[in-house]
Order: sequence, then structure tokens, then C-alpha cells
Amino acid sequence: GTSQGLRIGQSSLAIGNPFGLDHSLTSGIISGIGREVRSPSGRPISNVIQTDAAINPGNSGGPLLNAAGQLIGINTAIYSPTGASAGIGFAIPVDAVSYIVDTLIKDGRIVRPVLGISYLESKQAKALGVNRGVLVLDVPSNSPAYRAGMRGTRRTETGLIEIGDIIIQIDEARIDTEADLFEALQFNKPGDKVSITVNRAVVDKDMNRVDPQRTGRQLKMSEKILVTQLKSSAEGFRIN
Repeated sequence: GTSQGLRIGQSSLAIGNPFGLDHSLTSGIISGIGREVRSPSGRPISNVIQTDAAINPGNSGGPLLNAAGQLIGINTAIYSPTGASAGIGFAIPVDAVSYIVDTLIKDGRIVRPVLGISYLESKQAKALGVNRGVLVLDVPSNSPAYRAGMRGTRRTETGLIEIGDIIIQIDEARIDTEADLFEALQFNKPGDKVSITVNRAVVDKDMNRVDPQRTGRQLKMSEKILVTQLKSSAEGFRIN
């Protein structure tokens, strides 16, 4: 099967082992597409399928099917204040799963590519006047991003915040939030080179320095293109 061309409202079937009741089948519809959930490590998982087919503890890893019985996703999480099904379940699209499985068969492991930087979450960045893109916090001196010239954010001796680079594009992918950042890199491998477009605050009469007590200040920016090499993330797994 494929997760391409899914439509909100089309039928969905979930199979699993909820509460130890094996081979249980529940039905519903696709309630949403392109959702985002967080992995246990905090890494955002994008393009997730939302369904109202009942998914409970024990369903994770089971298939989500369309009305023709074709695999469209793998059930992975629910949103619930009680821990039981509340009609909001999530499945990883089968196309993403296929890529992971193929990589495991070929290499025996999954290694996530990363830029090797730390960043500020979008909601917090907006308080500094950054309404689009990913604000770079720290660029370790031993990272490829540092060698490419990427700049991090720092606090000056007077307490003002000197804004770092704001990532707005990776190759051809537009970057609005940190979820876009992970999505843009998900099919790359460590060692791949990527072109990163950043907005860089112009050093002109302290225009790149922001009083943390003032929000929404407009920053004067210039656009830069950096080419850097992706490194391996500590997050990943191996099959022996």
C-alpha cells in the first residue's frame, strides 16, 4: 500500500492487540493528515495520519488499513487524558515506514542525520521577533555547521540577546518550524551535504540585539546560503 493521496473522511481500519485482546479490528475514518507528534526522545514526527478508529494500549505496531485492505500506516500513539481511546489515534505513514524498513534490511541500522546544532522552539523564538524559521541557539565548534559559518545566539555582557542565524530553507524545502527542519532531513544520510539558507541579523547599530523584556521587535536581516555536511545523531537503533 501507500500513504500517498489519502483524504480526510475516507475509511480506515485498525488491527491490534488492545488490552491483550488479539486480532481486534476497529473502524473509523481518517480525521486528519500531516499531523505532528513527539517521539519519546522529543523528536517531532511529521506527516502523521490521524484516525478516529479506536486505538488503545496494545494497538501500537499494528496496521492501519484503507477500505480495500491496503496498508496505509502503522498505529503508534493516541491522544487521551485517561490512557484509553478518545477517538484520536495516530499512525506513521507506510511510505515512511517502508523507507526505514528498506534501510534496516540494507544497513542493519537506522542513523538519523542532524545538523549538530541546538535551536529555540518556534513559540519561544516568536518572543524575540522571529516569526518564521528555526532560530539557531548554539553551534558547537567541532560541528560541520560551525565550519560552514553558521552562527548561534548569545547573550551580551549588557544582557541583550544577540540573535543567531535563522534557518529558512534546506535545499528546496521551506523551513517555518522545527518540524519542517526534521522533515527536510528525514531522507538524508549522515555525510550528505545540504544547502542551508539562513536569515542573519545585520550588525548595524545593534539591530541584531534584542532586549528580552521587549517582544515582537522587527530585526534587520540579510540572507546567506551555507553548505554543510550532516552528522550522525546519537538517536537511532541497530538490528543484529
